[in-house]
Amino acid sequence: MTSPVTRGSGGTRPGFYRAGPAGCGARSDAVRCRAVVSVAPSIGWKLQREIVLLLAWGPAILMQLAHPLVAQGIADHSAFRTQRHGRTRRLFHTIDAMLQLCFGTEPQARAVLARINAIHDRVNGRLAEAAGVFPAGTPYSARDPALLAWVHATLLDMNLRVYELYVGPLSADDKDRYCAEASAIETALGIPAGRLPRSFGELGRYMGAMLASGDIAVSDTARLVARDVLYPPVPRLAAPAIPLVRLPAVGLLPPRIREGYGLSWSPRRDAMLGLSAGLVRAALRVTPPLVRHWPAARRARRRADRAA
Repeated sequence: MTSPVTRGSGGTRPGFYRAGPAGCGARSDAVRCRAVVSVAPSIGWKLQREIVLLLAWGPAILMQLAHPLVAQGIADHSAFRTQRHGRTRRLFHTIDAMLQLCFGTEPQARAVLARINAIHDRVNGRLAEAAGVFPAGTPYSARDPALLAWVHATLLDMNLRVYELYVGPLSADDKDRYCAEASAIETALGIPAGRLPRSFGELGRYMGAMLASGDIAVSDTARLVARDVLYPPVPRLAAPAIPLVRLPAVGLLPPRIREGYGLSWSPRRDAMLGLSAGLVRAALRVTPPLVRHWPAARRARRRADRAA
């Protein structure tokens, strides 16, 4: 199942077009999206251009896996655990799709959307063993609006938290705008209108309700897949960076979810997370956009400036 991403406007200037594995859908949606962008710079584009936001993927994926049906779908249909170099290919394709949806042209976004929807059509099956409130044999589908809403909300939540931790604070209005812009993905994914949170407050209430509902329970399948998220095989030169990536992946999880995975946390690790985030924030303040932002975001900005 695909995590949400944001979409840069292919029209007047870069902006938040969509959140989720989609570009604009109907023509009327595209016009409405561009109208939003023309009024004010998109908060979604502001967040998604930051390469450091990749640090949100770890905790978001672990949150997604904490839903037993999502974990089963990934275990049954993802090749990243079984194929040689599968993780590298999966990461490359995911980043490439995210960048095209965020900052690509309209044809690029539509092509990515078609591929993602085709993949989602094939992702279905049944729960192998009982987990949480779900009995063994419960059917799952990547087209299920409830599962899509959970995947959407987890990355939305972690994007905001990672941005504030590693880049800088966001106002209440910024957070509300981010959620509102992201909700435009509903029709493209087949999610009923009004299902996705329109404000930061709605996002918090949704996350709290899901965590209290019994639907979220870390299964044995989730723990198995989580090992590959937390301890990926990497080249020796990159190995020292993995513990720093693991800090937010573990530290940003709700305590109950962290315990479900059997992951430990301590005041010392919490202090290490705060210290490392402070160092990154300081470094980013003096880092030029050429290094700090995705090349695709810079290209989208140049296209928009020429069009303007």
